Amino acid sequence: MQVVYEDNHIIIVNKVSGEIVQGDKTGDRPLSDLVKDYIKERYQKPGEVFLGVVHRLDRPVGGLVVFARTSKALSRLNRMFAEGQVHKTYWAIVEDRQAAAPAEGEWTDLTHWLTRNEQQNKSYAHEHEVAGAKLARLRYRVLTRGDRYLLVEVQLMTGRHHQIRCQLAATGMPIRGDLKYGARRSNPDGSISLLSRHIEFEHPVSHQLISLDAPLPTDPLWATLADKRS
Repeated sequence: MQVVYEDNHIIIVNKVSGEIVQGDKTGDRPLSDLVKDYIKERYQKPGEVFLGVVHRLDRPVGGLVVFARTSKALSRLNRMFAEGQVHKTYWAIVEDRQAAAPAEGEWTDLTHWLTRNEQQNKSYAHEHEVAGAKLARLRYRVLTRGDRYLLVEVQLMTGRHHQIRCQLAATGMPIRGDLKYGARRSNPDGSISLLSRHIEFEHPVSHQLISLDAPLPTDPLWATLADKRS
């Protein structure tokens, strides 16, 4: 576990692919427990350690996750996330099956209606509203092009189940390694090439600006594509 930022009220860690943020039916030990252990040992905390989960990332996704260390920070962060005051940017390595990909740096808006199949744990994108669907909006831009893949940057306007994975796939850009949404092959480590790359918000207590980047995954393709930007 890699701590990226910490103070008395919040702690931000870099989640690696395969970790779950909060306990689920698998029974696997979640990242939240690892963070509690870290706080207990580092600060010699007696008894139970308080830690609030304010948002999550899908298991195969890596990147920045914010936790609250106090109830005051938790309530304020919950409100900030709900009101869109926490700005997250994602990077993804995607296959390019579009007829014509946008020019590098050009923002493109995507709007779909998503339905969710609970049994499959999968969302489906529709061009028009259908029964039970939720509106999903994001925007993306191509950062660099490789021989077979694009590196894209994504900003969410809504927060839906598997939204980035589903919407990018629906527009001809399945995320590398994401077999569930149409990728040609899996990644060797079971990850998908989606990263919660940047997070920016006003600290819920001190009101200072928090602006952080996640380190790139160890897969060398990330560095190869990112280096093309310079």
